[in-house]
Formats: sequence, C-alpha cells, structure tokens
Amino acid sequence: MMLGLVLEFMLVLMKVMWEIALAALRWVARPREKSVAGQVCVITGAGGQLGRLFALEFARRRAVLVLWDINSQSNEDTAELVRQIYREQETHADREGGVEEVQPFKPQVYTYVCDVGKRESVYSTAERVRREVGDVDLLINNAGVVSGQHLLECPDELIERTMVVNCHAHFWTTKAFLPRMLEMNHGHIVTVASSLGLFSTAGVEDYCASKFGAIGFHESLSHEIKASEKDGIKMTLVCPYLVDTGMFRGCRIRKEIEPFLPPLKPEFCVKQAMKAILTDQPMICTPRIVYMVNFMKSILPFEAIVCMYRFLGADKCMYPFLAQRKEAMNNNEAKNGI
Repeated sequence: MMLGLVLEFMLVLMKVMWEIALAALRWVARPREKSVAGQVCVITGAGGQLGRLFALEFARRRAVLVLWDINSQSNEDTAELVRQIYREQETHADREGGVEEVQPFKPQVYTYVCDVGKRESVYSTAERVRREVGDVDLLINNAGVVSGQHLLECPDELIERTMVVNCHAHFWTTKAFLPRMLEMNHGHIVTVASSLGLFSTAGVEDYCASKFGAIGFHESLSHEIKASEKDGIKMTLVCPYLVDTGMFRGCRIRKEIEPFLPPLKPEFCVKQAMKAILTDQPMICTPRIVYMVNFMKSILPFEAIVCMYRFLGADKCMYPFLAQRKEAMNNNEAKNGI
C-alpha cells in the first residue's frame, strides 16, 4: 500500500514538472488563438474604458456582443463603436469580392442597462439575454468601482458598494450563466481583477479586499469546474498593474522607480488579456514583474515586504490619489452649497 502511494506521488511529481515545462513553453511559443466568431459574449462595465476596449477587440473577431452597464449613454457609445467595426468588416468583405470568405452570420450588438451590484438586476437581465440573444459563450466580469477614501473616512455604504460590485457581482453573473455552460460543456469565464488582489497597499482597504475576494472566488470556481471534469469550460484571471484609466489618477510610486513601472496603457492591458483569453491561459499578470512580486510576497516575512514597499514608494502610493479625491469631493460640496 505504501509502495503504491510512493509510486502515485512520483507520478504526480512528473505531471507537475510536465505542466511547468508546458507553461514555460507557452511563454516562448504562443499557442494558436481560438475563434470566437459568432459566439455570444457578455461584458459587464462595457461603458467604461477597459470594457469598451474589450468590446472592440471581440467585435474585431466577429463575436456577438452583449454589453452591460449601469450608464445607458456610455453603453450605447460603446455599442456604436462596435457597429462601426462591423460595418468596416462588411465593407472590406465586399471589396474583397467574396462574402464566402467571411463567416456566414451577421454580427450583432445588444445593450442592457444593468446594475451588477443588485442581484435582482443581474438575474432579470440575464434572463432577457437568454430569451433575446441566446446561450452565452463568454462572460467577461469587468465592472469595477473604487471609493477613493481612507477606511475611517469612508461611509459604510461606499464600502458595501465596492465589495458588491467588485466581488459579489461575480457570484450573481456566474450563477446566471454557468448552469447552461455546464450543460453544453462549453464556455469561458473571465475575471478582470487587479494586482491589488494579489498584494495590497495602504489606503484602499475596501478595493483590495474586493479584488482579493474576486480572485478567491475565481480560483475556487476553477477548481470546482476541474473537479466536475467539464474540460470545455475555460477560466482566465486578469491581474493588471495600475492601468491609466483615471480610476486611480494621482497614484504615485517613488519617482526614480516610476520610469521602470509606469501605469499601463489600457490598450496594451486589454490586448495582453485578449491573448490570454483566446489561448485559454488560466492567468495573466501585466507586466510580468507582477508574477515575481506575488511570489516574493508569498515567501518573504511581512516586515521584509514592508521594507521593499518603502523602498519602492508603494507603501503610500495611493495617498496622493486619496488626497485628490477628497479635494474634488470638498469642491463639489462647496459648489452645491453643502
């Protein structure tokens, strides 16, 4: 019996080494991207900058777009950009002189006003999508908010809102669409998280907690899908460093280090994420140094991490951002006579 256990352990070690070798190979030779043409793709927070860029990337690949956002105007603006891409594709196909060369379906875009922080809104909107569009193939959980206030100054309602939108909403959207994916043994769930869900910093406790929660949910769900042996359902976790969308405007690390770690361009961030999604990569950290920081955080003592944070200026990097938000809020209140 003990011999059998040892042999099984040796086999597991060989499999682990094989998976490490395969992962290293993927860094050198990128696997072929899969086609999402004709597949239904739901994107939450589609009116925001990252959501809009995801929508445009999927539109270029001729997916059927289902755009969710709480802001109807920004959502419609994204939809119009998507329609423009579809029109350009049709024009190009006509010029090439062969509709036979392109996919035989007509790409479409649907917009829905949905507050992902309210599960009733998520479930009712998901039901409309199933009825009006059909089965969902890709779910991009992208919607996110930040309160931008120190913990002791932040109203409880804002803390709850951050947790609900950034974390709890992933439960509602997944519960809405995963059952059908399991039936079909086909689908892809993407969690757009943050490097602040892997390692934290001061001043944004609610945001970090919500992203840690989203990552924990994603990882647990990944294990559950593996345990169910539904190999047709893929999961991708996206953890970018600070993205220059304006969400954390004012955030600063040490000025000597900034040239080596500038905020990511949103276009670069989304293109990297798309490569990961289309090659079924389980996780993507951008830039790659985030992998190393996460590894070091896992093995180093906490006080050693503090020393590194202070050297990089990462311990209080959010303070300028929080100060700007506070000033903007005070100016707003003064204008409104509050």
